[in-house]
Formats: sequence, C-alpha cells, structure tokens
Amino acid sequence: MNSKKGSLYLIPCPMGDVPPLAVLPITAKKSIEKIDHYIVEHEKSARRFIKSIVPEKSQPSLNFKEINKFTTPEEIPSMLNPCIEGFDVGVISDAGCPGIADPGARAVQYAHELGIKVVPLVGPSSILLAMMASGFNGQNFAFNGYLPIDKGERKTVLKKLEKTSKDLDQSQLFIETPYRNNQMLQSLTENLHPETRICVACDITLPSEYIKTAPVSLWKKIKVDLHKRPTLFIIQG
Repeated sequence: MNSKKGSLYLIPCPMGDVPPLAVLPITAKKSIEKIDHYIVEHEKSARRFIKSIVPEKSQPSLNFKEINKFTTPEEIPSMLNPCIEGFDVGVISDAGCPGIADPGARAVQYAHELGIKVVPLVGPSSILLAMMASGFNGQNFAFNGYLPIDKGERKTVLKKLEKTSKDLDQSQLFIETPYRNNQMLQSLTENLHPETRICVACDITLPSEYIKTAPVSLWKKIKVDLHKRPTLFIIQG
C-alpha cells in the first residue's frame, strides 16, 4: 500500500447549462484530468460535468460513490479508502461549490479525522455571488437554508429573521424549492416591513441571470417569474 495518502479535492462545477470554463478556473479541469475516484451527489450529473470539461477522459475508468441525504454516516469513511491507498479523490456537487449547503461536507469532515489533506478549488458559490451583488452587509451574514412550508410557521420565521437582521445588522439568506419561489417572494412582501430590503438573485452566472435589490414597498409592484429557476433570497432589515 502507498504510504503517502492522496488528497481530497473539492471540485466546483457550473450552476447551470454554461460552458464549464466560462465560470471555472483551469485548476478544475487539471484536477479532473488526473483524478479517477469521485464522491458525488449524483453519478449521472457528475459524469455529464466531467465529460463536458474533459471530453477525452475515459468514462469507464472512473469510480463513483454517491453521497446525498440517503447516505448513512457509516457509509462515508469507506468512500475515502482511495485516499488512504494513495489516490486523490474529487468531491463534486450537483451545482456550484461542494461542501457549501451540500452533503459533500460530510466527506470533508471524515477526511480531517483521517488526516487526509483537503484541497478546495475556486468556483462559483451562489451564496457568495448573491451577497456580492446584493449591496448588503458582507461582513455579517447568515445562510438559513430552507424555511418552513407552512404559511404560519414561515411568517414566524420571517419575522424573526427580519428582527435579527435589524438588531445585528446581519444579512439573512435562504432558499426555496424552485417551483415555490413565486410563493416565497409573495410571503416576503406580505409579511415584512415596507422598508426592509430584499435581494432576489436568480439563475446566477447563467445568461438568464436576474439580480435585484429593493425595499418591500417596491417589490410589491415588481413583476418577475421565478418559477423553477434557482434563486437565493436575502433580506436586510
């Protein structure tokens, strides 16, 4: 067995249907050229991405382990066996940067416990890009994932986030299942103070990208269709 452990590479991918090298640095391509072992959210989408960025790479030689919401903690350590044996392993999310709002973070945790070097590569993060474009406080912000579906519970959480944002000068980010984006925007305009600012960042890095920041009072007059479009919402009280 190779006495030198391999490294765990966190390889970003595009957040939609765009040429990979239009949004990724050459280091992502070079890493994929040399790596044959992968931990991915879904094998099919990972294979498609690898083929798009390194079309000449042999697909049959690739080894994949899937890590998603169905993966048990007991399954993860063995996914890093190639690293223990001296081979590099790549982690690929379905979109954007692995390990950020992504199950790949669990593999990274075990890599640290096993003394495996973790190498994060530069790539598009919808959270950071949305914050950059929002005009909100980039020194103090929080990502809250998904909010409750129930209207009453959602209203309570939105009011709490709005108060926290105002009290701490902290931007509050969250997402919604794409087919419920329009309902989310409606909830924001119905439940937040007219002066609270909302940033809607949709289809980030794609040709259809839409990013706008405005107070609730103005959002009530804006017509935009967010249905089935990956969207980040940010509020600043």
